[in-house]
Amino acid sequence: FGAAGQRCMALSTLVFVGSTKEWISDIVEQAKHLKVGAGLDPSSDLGPVITPESKGRVENIVGKAVEQGAVLSLDGRGLTVDGYPDGNFVGPTVLSKVQPDNICYTEEIFGPV
Repeated sequence: FGAAGQRCMALSTLVFVGSTKEWISDIVEQAKHLKVGAGLDPSSDLGPVITPESKGRVENIVGKAVEQGAVLSLDGRGLTVDGYPDGNFVGPTVLSKVQPDNICYTEEIFGPV
């Protein structure tokens, strides 16, 4: 989830084999405890995405991914951060059971997904 997922090479795809699929719930639990806040706040684990358009794009891809059959294990859409009512915040998001033709697999998201 580093850099709010907005850097090239921000690997957002994990392939679980065999019993490692059981780790998904652990990842979700850990992600729930990440603090989303201002980028200059040292206590923040994730800052905002760069623009309102970026936020909309991330949220749109997540929505389409679910429509295409992905399971939304953790939903970071619609997040507001105290003191920043108009901030471009997207919380940690975890999708699972993603097929190779799903938009979240075929498109680079540039968000904390």
